[in-house]
Amino acid sequence: MQACRRLATLSPLSRHVYHNKRTFATINTIEPEIYDVVCVGGGPAGLSLVNALRASKSTSHLKIALIESQELGKNVGPRHTSQDAYSNRCSSLTPASVRFLQDIGAWDHIDQSRIQPYDEMKVWDGVSGSRITFDWHDAVASPGQRTIAYMTENTNLTAGLLKRAHELKGIEMLDNVRVSDIQLGEDSSSHDMRSWPIITLSSGTTLAARLLIGADGANSSVRTFAGIASRGWDYNRHGVVATLKVGPDSTSSYNLATAYQRFLPTGPCALLPLPNGFASLVWSTLPSHATTLKSLSTINFIAMINAAFRLTPTDLKYLHTLPSGQHDEITWRTQHTLFDAALVPPPITSVQENSIASFPLRMRHADTYTGERVALLGDAAHTIHPLAGQGLNQGQGDVKALVETIIEAVETGQDIGSTLALESYGAKRYAANNMVMGVVDKLHKLYSVESGVVVGLRSLGLSAVDALPSVKEFFMRRAAGS
Repeated sequence: MQACRRLATLSPLSRHVYHNKRTFATINTIEPEIYDVVCVGGGPAGLSLVNALRASKSTSHLKIALIESQELGKNVGPRHTSQDAYSNRCSSLTPASVRFLQDIGAWDHIDQSRIQPYDEMKVWDGVSGSRITFDWHDAVASPGQRTIAYMTENTNLTAGLLKRAHELKGIEMLDNVRVSDIQLGEDSSSHDMRSWPIITLSSGTTLAARLLIGADGANSSVRTFAGIASRGWDYNRHGVVATLKVGPDSTSSYNLATAYQRFLPTGPCALLPLPNGFASLVWSTLPSHATTLKSLSTINFIAMINAAFRLTPTDLKYLHTLPSGQHDEITWRTQHTLFDAALVPPPITSVQENSIASFPLRMRHADTYTGERVALLGDAAHTIHPLAGQGLNQGQGDVKALVETIIEAVETGQDIGSTLALESYGAKRYAANNMVMGVVDKLHKLYSVESGVVVGLRSLGLSAVDALPSVKEFFMRRAAGS
């Protein structure tokens, strides 16, 4: 009966596949390996979760497995530890996320030489020029606090979490395998698993999960199995990323400790600091503009990045129509454009080879984060525009809340996979994530307007917040996870 109810929630295609697999499973006499927790997805969210469960006294006895389709640890080699090269996939960790990583014993395993704290963020309107500076210097109730966030590569974070997992021991790591199928189990002579997810891997291994956790990204197979819809929209924007060198010259040891973000009508352009004079670019723009940027020669690409923080939106619109020659055109236009050099980032001097890439931007939110013996976290539950740098931090917040929920269930003698036991996780995280996603979505739409009364009102609001330290501190605390 349970299987029939779950089957009814799936799409016709999923229903057909489900039926065929069920028929096959009834003639397979191999008993699945039983686990308390199976987590699908070995990114920062999934690894943080299994580490946190293993590190807690209340849940350290649980039998835990992690499934990852790629080879875990493949990005820990020498080419990813060189101080002369950085991955283009970076994240900004809030102080709250760092505290959580410290609490689970993972922070000390992350290579600190590849982390760049920054204590200031300059944000301004590319149309009106109104601006706001975020720092803790004027904060009224933050003695001793200076760091806004910590920039590091996703590979550095993952490598540290893997080291912590190996130190803790007892976590079954199943990498380089795909999830081929997930279905409900059967009632056998030894176990009644009609409500338990049974995961079949490409290797032929089968696992039964008391609690199945989906940390497997936006196209989550766990979410599909649970029949949970995910709703939202595409922004018709692409995020262009690259690893850049900043400073007076390409060999400079200049270290950037300030983040910069300029809101343009086509999307924000952000320059985020990395160690050793490097910086991470995230430029949200039109798909056609992203294609143009990726096609440019190195000298023209660098010129376009510098122009994005200095020239007018009208100039930038024209420059995107040129097939080449941007460097010379920008050099001339920069000489005839007024801007305060102290308020824009230092010039980009070089771009790391093969670091330029792009990805489509979208917003998605699952209808719920939990089902019977299923919980979603990270990108499997929500996908957000990168303009606020909150995607990974939302995932860490999910992990913290879910681990607290599981600990409470264990300590009170509940079944950790029951709907009742998981209820508090959704209550803690759904509204909080929805609020952040709503604010970010509205900011994107607000700054997409190029003219009219909206520009004046948003500029007035930005300047007003900048002039009120207590209000600015409130926003900073929210962004920091305080």
